[in-house]
Amino acid sequence: MNNIYLDYAAATPLDDRVFEVMSPYLSDKFYNPSATYTAAKQVKKALESARASVAAILGVKSPEIIFTAGGTEANNIALVGVLRAYPGTHIVTSALEHDSVRAPALALASNGWSHSEILPQVDGRLDAKKIAEAVTDKTVLVSIMYANNEIGSVQPLKQIAAELELIRKARRQDKNSLPLYFHTDAAQAPNYLDLHVNRLGVDLMTLNGGKIYGPKQSGILYVDSSVRLLPILYGGGQERGLRSGTENLASCIGFAKALEMAQELRFGESARLQKLQLLFISLINSKLRNVTVNGSLKFRLPNNLHITLPGQDNERLLFAMDERGIQCAAGSACNASHEESSHVLKALGLTDKQARASLRFSCGRQTTAKNIQDTVQVLSEIVA
Repeated sequence: MNNIYLDYAAATPLDDRVFEVMSPYLSDKFYNPSATYTAAKQVKKALESARASVAAILGVKSPEIIFTAGGTEANNIALVGVLRAYPGTHIVTSALEHDSVRAPALALASNGWSHSEILPQVDGRLDAKKIAEAVTDKTVLVSIMYANNEIGSVQPLKQIAAELELIRKARRQDKNSLPLYFHTDAAQAPNYLDLHVNRLGVDLMTLNGGKIYGPKQSGILYVDSSVRLLPILYGGGQERGLRSGTENLASCIGFAKALEMAQELRFGESARLQKLQLLFISLINSKLRNVTVNGSLKFRLPNNLHITLPGQDNERLLFAMDERGIQCAAGSACNASHEESSHVLKALGLTDKQARASLRFSCGRQTTAKNIQDTVQVLSEIVA
């Protein structure tokens, strides 16, 4: 069997069209954008053109786009940067967050700040009112991911934003001058979901190039001009002083192109993948017994299928699938080497045994119906 890759939530291949626009900046146009000579000024223009392209997609001003070395760095700048600007305050996150949000939140909670973590409903969706109820007079930041990287559940950002706006109005009436910012880790969203920040109601947004057929270690943090945060890297003051260091120009150019393509293709690709998702579920149910699909079926990324196979061991299944040429995952690739069960599945109420009997399949642009049929056939043979 040919190789079947079903782990697009972990990494996507670099699109040829993205590599094409990156190539000149990996060779001839190697200049430092901060230099003063003509050739450097020309690559600086290319950098700002890429920034403007990203800003247009998000519906924001160019200076509000900060290029970063991926989603983890962007999330850390958002959380650590905001809370360091407001000592002794409070942050609200969910139990579903990626470790690049969860870990800094927990670190801050042990160093003078406080932290509340909201549990999801059984379908992996968050209740906007429960998030609002967790906000205190000292809350300065709420960070909720747009779509989960493990179970694919899409969160009601607009409803959460509306609840937070009510709290802001109440604060103004109570003469509480502390801001209440809303951040979202949207790393899994661009291929399938709307990114216009005014429609979503967010003040900060993280995007990751490695999830959208762009270069790894590329990304952005959108920071609304009203947001006050301190840098976590100090140096030459690039990126509004929030991310010092010579810009990785090729990656910035590649990220902008990848994001543009993702948004252009998202309607057609979402419809195509949703059909494959329904085929996947149908075949799984017909060939395997007692399988549970984790996460919401209605509010879900169209490329995601996360299942629990009672009585199975996902590590054994992963090795057996890999031997047959099929690459999938047990959960977040960032935690693949950890002994502990997924914190996302625990938040849904799954036991350790159930979590260790779970697999994630995530499809992408190269996935076909034949790939799905072959995968289910192989999985059923291995389970049998």
